[in-house]
Amino acid sequence: MLLVIDVGNTQTLIGLYDKVDLTHHWRSSTNAERTADEHALLVSQFLDLAGLDIGAAVTGMAVSSVVPRITAALRDMSERWLRVPTVVIEPGTRTGIPILYENPKEVGADRIANAVGAYDLYGGPTIVVDFGTATTLDAVSAKGEYLGGAIIPGIEISLDALFGRAAALRRVELVEPRSVIGKTTIESIQSGAVYGFTEQVDGLVRRMEAELGECTVVATGGLSDLISPLSTKIQHHDPWLTLHGLRIIYERNHAR
Repeated sequence: MLLVIDVGNTQTLIGLYDKVDLTHHWRSSTNAERTADEHALLVSQFLDLAGLDIGAAVTGMAVSSVVPRITAALRDMSERWLRVPTVVIEPGTRTGIPILYENPKEVGADRIANAVGAYDLYGGPTIVVDFGTATTLDAVSAKGEYLGGAIIPGIEISLDALFGRAAALRRVELVEPRSVIGKTTIESIQSGAVYGFTEQVDGLVRRMEAELGECTVVATGGLSDLISPLSTKIQHHDPWLTLHGLRIIYERNHAR
């Protein structure tokens, strides 16, 4: 089975594929202080919850990471504990998608995996909206080329800044309020965050489509399930899109 790991700045998504089927998935907090041994223990415990032995079950590993220290630790984990073919998305990795950024090395590994996964599932032109620590919008051409995109401060870190600077405001649960016009401070914050970020994404998609033409729009990431139903532009919600892209990239680098 293929172990796929997507390391974000805030959360790490771990999945297990049996051929093309995602059979298990888990989320953990991202911790750059974990050693290779600790990562091996964490993954082993997740697999144990599913009744699987890490040594017997895992036959390959694919990694996308935006945290260099964790990238190194996972590479070390693979060498010490798994000893299986491992693909880490980095410059030189065969992704199968031309990257038309001025400096391709600047593109985050997760953004590349998203683009690969989206083009495989939906073709192009496609826009991928990833609601993570940052909200990213990435454009893929009809030919399957990664064109670039936009990066916005994420919903949660934007709210962290608000609560940190406004002494009279306190943290609220991030859910859709009863109406756009909030009747309490809590509802007003929820309205501004939920509907405000939805309109921000829809507006950027419209501007991208003005350059690309009509696109398929797919959302992924931790808060995509909250925003996607409210958006007028997002057509597909795929929380495992990054993992799907990782699986494809692994296969392009290691024949079945």
